[in-house]
Amino acid sequence: MRLSKRILWIVGLAFLALGLAAVILQGAFFRLSFSADGAESTEEFRVTIDQEREAVSLIDQSLENGKLALTFRSVSPGRAFVEITGPEDYRQASMLFVHPLGVITAGEYFGPSSGAKIIPILVSLYIVLILLYVILEYLRGMKDSLYQYRNVRNLGWIIYFGGLLLGQIPYLISGDSIIGTVRSTLNSASVFSTVAFPIAFVVSVLVTISNIRLIRREGRNWRNLLGLFLGILICAGTVVPHVLSEFLQRTTLVDVHNERGAALYAEMAVTNTVLVTVTYLECILLSTVILSVMAARRIPAFDKDYILILGCQIRDDGTLTPLLKGRTDRALEFSRMQEAAAGFAPVFVPSGGKGEGEVIPEAEAIRNYLLEAGVPQDRILAEDRSENTRENLENSLNLIAEHSKKRDPKIAFSTTNYHVFRAGILAWQMGIRAEGIGSGTRSYFWINAFVREFIATVYAERRKHLLVIAVMILLTLLMILMVYLSNTM
Repeated sequence: MRLSKRILWIVGLAFLALGLAAVILQGAFFRLSFSADGAESTEEFRVTIDQEREAVSLIDQSLENGKLALTFRSVSPGRAFVEITGPEDYRQASMLFVHPLGVITAGEYFGPSSGAKIIPILVSLYIVLILLYVILEYLRGMKDSLYQYRNVRNLGWIIYFGGLLLGQIPYLISGDSIIGTVRSTLNSASVFSTVAFPIAFVVSVLVTISNIRLIRREGRNWRNLLGLFLGILICAGTVVPHVLSEFLQRTTLVDVHNERGAALYAEMAVTNTVLVTVTYLECILLSTVILSVMAARRIPAFDKDYILILGCQIRDDGTLTPLLKGRTDRALEFSRMQEAAAGFAPVFVPSGGKGEGEVIPEAEAIRNYLLEAGVPQDRILAEDRSENTRENLENSLNLIAEHSKKRDPKIAFSTTNYHVFRAGILAWQMGIRAEGIGSGTRSYFWINAFVREFIATVYAERRKHLLVIAVMILLTLLMILMVYLSNTM
């Protein structure tokens, strides 16, 4: 990993140095071109350069194919107003800016430049480098284990930077100014969120419907409303900035049309920072759903010595609820599949203590169900002391260590589909190499449950996510500052 980061920095800095050198070398010269139909000689035109001190010098003047071309070279930082007059009231004018590094831009401070076409190429190359690095990190993480929060983060970054790269492609063809690249990059988040909005809206509607069903069946509490809150947040974060921008464009309460006024750039800052944040969260949400579904649908290798059944609440009479029955049936199904494929079946490890209001431990209820299903007593190893998933895994592992003759037994675990990914992550963090299988549940339940998984994955790496969002917001504000300088200098 360190080698990859070092290579990324070296290649990135090399690209930056070469790109800046090319921009400076090419940008020191600038060619203005004007229509001059009917003219026969450059002597028909008079070029006046108004400048406080010599910022540019005219080094060439030519007339080709009805075009008057003037080539300038930078001399020192400053600005120059170039005016061309000719026959029959012919008049053309342009403002040239010379930057501290000698780059000439026209019209705007960060406007068209001879080296400007290199900038979107350089930006795109940087995005490609970051994208390649994140892809490699994602593949490394997936090779180690599917069950890692960093896989969610890296897949989310792949989606985000992939969208950002696609947003740069049109400007690679037509871009000719520094500020154009900046505006194109700022626009990427807006385009991404707009494209994703129909999906976000449909998902929000489905989540709302599922939440209503969930509340009717499971009761009203804040956990059952998480999906609804997230759907509203994403839709509002996508729609409100556009609505606010449209409202400010039409109202006279605030003047956002003055390119030298603060209101325009305040509106740009609010709109773009919200869109960048929402777009990033959409990418992380999408990566969470993708990996959670992969984990739920994955079938472990048929070489398992033990299969844990993670307990949950049982009925008042000590029998299994539909949720726990689904987990147990899924474990039985996997056992039959492995026995048919590999010739041996795993030992069942039902795990779960006696919860408040339960007549017997959850592990005992699961064991009774397994015995009724025809599983021999010697293939059941019950763990009846745990109270949560962490204890399920830890206590079961200790029990397996006492029972197993192997130094490193192969372990699988069975839980509900939406819980497989987070349970697998917890096992990985505890140093347990275990693969999960997921049982089905009602759609109104797992939609909201996946939202909980997203919140859990974001919270687990909140510092890294907040750092990334902060960096993106800082870059966004920096680009808005460049737009401001370009319009006001």
